[in-house]
Amino acid sequence: MIRLAANIASIAMMMTAGCVAQAQSPLGPRPVNPVGSPPVTEAPRAPLKLDGRALPLGGTLNAPQAWQAYKQRFITSTGRVVDTANGQISHSEGQGYGMLLAVAANDRPTFDRVWNWTRANLMVRDDQLIAWRWTPGQRPPITDMNNATDGDILIAWALAEAAETWGAVSYRGSARRIAVEVARKTVLFKTANGAILLPGVLGFSATDRPDGPVINLSYYVFPAFARLSTVAPEVDWNGLMQTGLEQIKAARFGATNLPSDWISLSGDKPKPAEGFPRHFSYNAIRIPLYLAWAGVGDHDHYSAFQTWAQRPRGLSTVNVETGMDADRLSERGYGAIGTLLACAVDRKPVGPEFRTIRDGENYYSVTLQLLAMTAANMRYNSCQGG
Repeated sequence: MIRLAANIASIAMMMTAGCVAQAQSPLGPRPVNPVGSPPVTEAPRAPLKLDGRALPLGGTLNAPQAWQAYKQRFITSTGRVVDTANGQISHSEGQGYGMLLAVAANDRPTFDRVWNWTRANLMVRDDQLIAWRWTPGQRPPITDMNNATDGDILIAWALAEAAETWGAVSYRGSARRIAVEVARKTVLFKTANGAILLPGVLGFSATDRPDGPVINLSYYVFPAFARLSTVAPEVDWNGLMQTGLEQIKAARFGATNLPSDWISLSGDKPKPAEGFPRHFSYNAIRIPLYLAWAGVGDHDHYSAFQTWAQRPRGLSTVNVETGMDADRLSERGYGAIGTLLACAVDRKPVGPEFRTIRDGENYYSVTLQLLAMTAANMRYNSCQGG
């Protein structure tokens, strides 16, 4: 898919071009003062009240028709989750999302199929992490043995939730092994920026790149961290949470105040990483989804994302340095992120379109929509009346 998981060889596949975008104030247009009038001041916003409790996932999707459509379109009979916009490949992220949604739908047979395919086809490294990409029709189907840390976290989280939902000890053991390995091989716990999550074992540290370490803030899967503490309590998941929240505020680029997908932490302040498109793109659009799903952050964490989600010209990826649009996000599933943000921040009720899965849309947009639906069901019941 376009927001391919991190690895050195895939950088060229992520390049995109852009068209013009205009920056907006996160708080909307400012009032205009008549000449000679005293300055108009804006009333301070009340503190954002979010419930950041660690909530269980099992059975929270509560959308059987949407889940059935998802399975038919994107999950094969053997349990492979298919990225329909990228040559029908599969990747650890997609397998993790499929497992999470199966738990949320209380569908253990589908969960087992997806997990079994993942073990048989992607767990081929000499550790407990997961090779990130599988290409059909290619022999061998895995040509890059690097992991994608977000995929590892999603799979470990799904296993931890499955263990609690269905009382399966084997799931818990697998979740723990992956989670501990993530901490051991991809987390730098003692840095000037706090606990840093590397996007992969190879290619992103200061020894791998002149501008390293490089991070991807969408790999900080906030709703997973508190739940993973149930299987790997010795890991400083809270430290990762805090670093992610701090970097969302620090990594604000250009007039849009949006982060790029790939961020260098080599200097005094974050900057877009070298060799990657300087775009708020298919990776970073997940950051506000994870914030709202975890019920964490304040207005300052959400404002730039809300401005992006509410643009009247529609959603697109954005060059964070020029403010120019790149790819238009025409599939309606992407809009579910903005709906979830309006619910979380402003308690705006969701409408029926939020729950409507449209024919013809691809794996990634539909996945994000189902994840947003799950997050709303888990944490924002007050928005469900629309």
